[in-house]
Formats: sequence, C-alpha cells, structure tokens
Amino acid sequence: MTSLSLPIVLVGLPGAGKTKVGRLAAQSLGVAHIDTDRLIEEEAGCSISTIFAQEGEAGFREREAQAVERALKMKAIISLGGGAVTSPRVRELLKNVDVVRIEVEHEELLRRVTKKNHRPLLREDPDGVLLRLREEREPYYREVETVTLPSDDGPALEVAERLLGLIDTHRSTIHVKGSAPYDVLITRGITAEAILEVLRPQATKVLLVHASPVEEAAQEIAEGLRAQGLEVHLASHPEGEAAKSLNVVAGLWDLAGRITLGRADALVAIGGGATTDMAGFVAATWLRGIDLVTMPTTLLAMVDAAIGGKTGINTAAGKNLVGSFHPPRRVLCDLDFLSSLPERDFRAGMAEVLKCGFISDEKILTIVEEAEPDTLIDPASPELRELLERAIGVKARVVSEDLKESGLREILNYGHTFAHAIERCEDYTWRHGEAVAVGCVFAAHLAQLRGLLSQEDVARHIRVLSKMGLPTSYEGATLGGLKDVIASDKKARQGRMRFILLKGIARPEAFQVEPSELDEPAERIGIHS
Repeated sequence: MTSLSLPIVLVGLPGAGKTKVGRLAAQSLGVAHIDTDRLIEEEAGCSISTIFAQEGEAGFREREAQAVERALKMKAIISLGGGAVTSPRVRELLKNVDVVRIEVEHEELLRRVTKKNHRPLLREDPDGVLLRLREEREPYYREVETVTLPSDDGPALEVAERLLGLIDTHRSTIHVKGSAPYDVLITRGITAEAILEVLRPQATKVLLVHASPVEEAAQEIAEGLRAQGLEVHLASHPEGEAAKSLNVVAGLWDLAGRITLGRADALVAIGGGATTDMAGFVAATWLRGIDLVTMPTTLLAMVDAAIGGKTGINTAAGKNLVGSFHPPRRVLCDLDFLSSLPERDFRAGMAEVLKCGFISDEKILTIVEEAEPDTLIDPASPELRELLERAIGVKARVVSEDLKESGLREILNYGHTFAHAIERCEDYTWRHGEAVAVGCVFAAHLAQLRGLLSQEDVARHIRVLSKMGLPTSYEGATLGGLKDVIASDKKARQGRMRFILLKGIARPEAFQVEPSELDEPAERIGIHS
C-alpha cells in the first residue's frame, strides 16, 4: 500500500474538493493546511480574478509557482489550484514530493462548479472548459501524482478519511535531488520492505555489510530479504575507523566475486559512518558501481556520513583521501538504533546537527535553546526528531545542488578545518563531533575578529554547544602543530588556508585565511603558542 509523508500536495481539476479535503485532513492530523490560491490572494492583496485581469494567466502562474515553493518548506497538507501543474516550474518542485490527485467524474464536477463558481476560466462555458482542461492537464497530473483518490458524490469527510489512511505519521521522507535522486526515510522499526522498494526488479543477490555491534539487526533484515526470494550474504567488519582499510575493502571485493554479485544486485550497509563510507566505496568500485542502500545506526551517520554520496577509506597518507561520490538508492534512518547509542556518541553527533543550524537553519538553534536538556538526548522526543529532520534537510538541500563539492557543498565544512587538525593532533582519540564543536567556536571567533560576526553570535555558539555537553575550548596541541596540519588540509587551495566563516547566522561563505590570523582565535579557545 502507498504510504505518504508530509508535506502532501493535493492536485486536481477545479471543483475536485482539494481545499475542503485538505483542510479536514490537516485538522485531524494537527498540521497546517495551505491553500495556495488563498496564499496568493493574501500576498497580492486582491482576488485571483483581479490578478487574472491585471496580469493575465502568465502573471498568475508565476505568483502560483512562488507560493508553491514557499508552501513546500512546511510539514503541511497543501491544496494547489487546478492549473498549477501546467507550470514546468511547479512540476519540477513536485518531483520528489508526495502528490495526491483527487479525481472526480465529469458530471459530478460540472454539478459542483456550476452550483457555485468564482473561477475566471469557467464562467462562460463550464462544460466545455472542464472537458478541455481535463484533456490538457491529464498528462501533467499523471506526471506528478503519487496516488489517485476518487472523490465522486461522497462527502468530503469520507475522502479526507481515506487520505488519512494513506498517511504514515511516524515516517518522514526527505528528498535528495540532483542527477541521482534518492529518499532519506526517518522512522522506527525499519524492515526489509523499505529496501525491497528500491531494488531493481532484476536483482537476485544482496551483499549486506554491517558493523559487528548491529549483527542482530542485520540478521533480521537478511531474513526479510530472503523471504522475498533474494540470496543474501552477510559480511561483518571491524568497528570504527579500522573498517576503512584497503584490506577490509579487498576482502569484500573477493566476497563479491565469489558470490558473483552482478550489476543489477545491491549492497546494503548497516552501521555508523565508517560502515557507510567504506561499504559505499565497495559499491562504487565493484563492477564500476552497483546499487547501494545505507542504514546508518548513529546520530552522526544519520545527519552526515550516510547522506551526500561521499565514500572513502583511509591510507597511510591520511583519512578519506581515497574515495568517490556514489549516491545511494535510499538512506534508512531507524530512530530505534539511537536508544542504544552511548551518550558521548549521541552528544558528539549533535555537533553536526548544530552545525546545520549555524550555516542554514536557525530554527535548530532555537529548538536547542528552548528545549529541556533531557529531551535533546531522548530518541523518543519530538524535539530530537525535529532536529534530526531539519539537519538532514539542510544537508539534502546542499548536496542536491552540489554533489561533488564544486561550490555550495563546501559550506558543510563549517568548523571542520580546525576540527580535522584537532583530530590529527590528538591521534583521533577525540570524537569527530567533539572536534567539530571546538572548530565551530574557533571559526566564530575568527569571523568576529574579521568583523563578520557579532559577539552575541559567538556567545550563542558557545551557549548551544555547551548545553549539549560539547567542548568549546581546547588546550592540547601547540598552535604551531595545528597550523602545520591546517596548511596540509586537503581543502586548502594553492597552499593557502581556507575556512568557512559566517557573516551572520545562516550566512556562510568561504574565505582564504593567513596563518597569522589564527593566533588570537586560538588563544581565545585556550591554545597557547
């Protein structure tokens, strides 16, 4: 059965009942209902009829596309005007959104629109116009619809109840666009069905790579896949960064060869960031690329490593210097895994969540500031779920525009230049998120000294990171040692240090930085030369 997740868009011909059904369903769910026609009228300060008279249909459609784009940013039920789908821009916006087409037979539709009609396009010949609109718009509805919901002579409440039956209120879907689009599912109790939905019809084998602590979950997924006739081979690997070695990868290549893993088959990765990085590299290189499904089991992996298509392994030359970009077919974030995550790892993962607040979504910071501390580390709390969804949404939007880090994606490195230096100097005994927390504070001080960021914004960095129990100072390595590592960072250009700095909250930009500029911010966080 089709399962829908918010935002949900209702489309259909004039008179289909999109507004009434949407309003009733939204009331039952306790979410917002947005009627784009009403939104347009409110913003224009006049009726749709007036807009048509003054700007023509082209002017109205432009306003409509802008309204749809704004509405889709909310977790709401959205009722579109009947002709919205004729706009190529709107159809592009709807590509990765759940769209319900409300379908009504012609005679019933005619009865409705002639009974009460304020629509400019239908005033003179409603019968003929409706027939023409149906013929013209049918291909567009088929292009965007996820499911069709019949709505003939039954009351709108019944249609709304059928719509509610299709909505999974415990499952959120975030769409990653681009040349190889995929979904990130956020829910609980993920089963093999979520993997089966994206496997190729020709797939006969699955190589299931997993970290040893999640072997039980991997076995359950394997049993579900086998029940559907697939041949499943499990392979565990060492924990942590030890997984990201050429020896582990070579062993998986050998296994793939022995089981004759084919181009139509898939690799499923269950584990933390090291698992998704390494297994993704195996999927990218075996037969020059096979399908990949990732199931991250840590907070850090859910909001960062598993999303964006980066894969990689470590070598003697450094971490993640060998890798590729290989987007998955789907990312499955099962919140049940977070219940057994050690608290230190949980808090470290929150650093990447807060980073997304600093660079793009200020609401993340507001939620942390206003929430009770215990709810922020409770996997069952609505606050934590919203933080997770928002952080994943930030990364999804960025990598949708820039998969291979040629421009916009660089902003995701906020706090990371200094963090990588700490990790290297501490021989990777620090959690990545702990180092990122200090790196964000360092970058905030650097931006403030450059006149880009206010002192209050620096204080806000320290305040929200401290609330999550994350470090905001560092007294380990010498400044000279840190500078040497930063100068050799793989993101440096022409030998010059490069930092992402904020010109305000949610206003990131890349800057070249001179070594001497690091002295004062380093002293502010506790480092002495």
